[in-house]
Amino acid sequence: MPADTPLSVLSIATLFPDAAHPNFGLFVEKSLRSLAAQPGIALTVVAPVGLPPFPLSLHPHYRARRSLPRSEDWNGLTVHRPRFTLIPTVGTRFNPAAIARATLPIARAAAADVIDAQFFYPDGPAAMRVAEALGLPFSAKARGADISHFGHAPATAPQLLEAADKAAGLLAVSDAMRRDMAAIGIDAQKIAVHYTGIDTARFHPGDRAAARVALGMGEAPAILTVGALIPRKGQALVIEAIPALPGVHYWLAGAGEEEGRYRALAAKLGVADRVHFLGSVANADLPQLYRAADIVVMPSASEGLANAWVEALACGTPIVISDAGGAAELVTSPVAGRIAPRTAPAIAAAVQEILAAPPAPADVAATLAGRFDWDRNGRELAEHLRRCAQK
Repeated sequence: MPADTPLSVLSIATLFPDAAHPNFGLFVEKSLRSLAAQPGIALTVVAPVGLPPFPLSLHPHYRARRSLPRSEDWNGLTVHRPRFTLIPTVGTRFNPAAIARATLPIARAAAADVIDAQFFYPDGPAAMRVAEALGLPFSAKARGADISHFGHAPATAPQLLEAADKAAGLLAVSDAMRRDMAAIGIDAQKIAVHYTGIDTARFHPGDRAAARVALGMGEAPAILTVGALIPRKGQALVIEAIPALPGVHYWLAGAGEEEGRYRALAAKLGVADRVHFLGSVANADLPQLYRAADIVVMPSASEGLANAWVEALACGTPIVISDAGGAAELVTSPVAGRIAPRTAPAIAAAVQEILAAPPAPADVAATLAGRFDWDRNGRELAEHLRRCAQK
């Protein structure tokens, strides 16, 4: 199919920003905006909103979701936000069917040629149902936890595998993610690697000293983690490494359920004065924060290919990460950083090595070698969906 042939795409994206959560799923928004910019593409986005049954839906926790518009122009994209019934904690297996019911009328009105799922679960099985109802092909993309968790959980794995089998094509954020998909029985021949993008006009090397002055971080060596404060991200391991890193300060950007435990751990280890909780950081402020750090340290238990890894490198900051997901696809030389075991001593040793001989920021950024570009991301997604539409 020629690159400019008209193609109507309906994309289901449960990871997508909204007015209440502007940082949520930003990388999905950027990818879909790049897709929409491609010749011949007409894109409709469905970002379904899950609400529990009445009267639970009146709980203050759901107030922001209830007030979201049903449809809006979001940074140039047509975005629909239909409601579906969400059963908290125990209802994960029912979400795909509920999302499909909410999406089907929008898909009919959009006259879609192909259905795109931006997350493998619940988006993938939901896309499968919509596509079957309309006699259309569909695609699904794997990003990380959708495979590492939902691909193994008994309540969700059967639907995920059925969607993988029936899809016209599949995407993975890294080659490692592709291998993880194959390991649970997904046909590797159907999977194409689709790397994320990076906005190099924002994420680029800069003056580290000036960034620190602007942020009030002082002159002490600084390591940084960007991500939700949850066990999977491994911030506790970094805190446990701080006693072995005299004079090094640890900055945590993100919020989450483990903050109280992490603060208590830092106090117990006697390093509370060197562990700093920044809370949620706006995406617009991330480039300067990356540039201010000597090293970004992220020992996650699982990842696909973390956007924070790519963003840090683009800003010229080396990374210390665990051997998770596409780690080896990014840390291709010591200039980019280290892949370390998920233990406090190993993390401390990797940090010490880099601090002893810090690479030049420009050399760190150069390790990305142009592989991560939003225009390329959108072009490859358009090409993939055109191939799916022909099947």
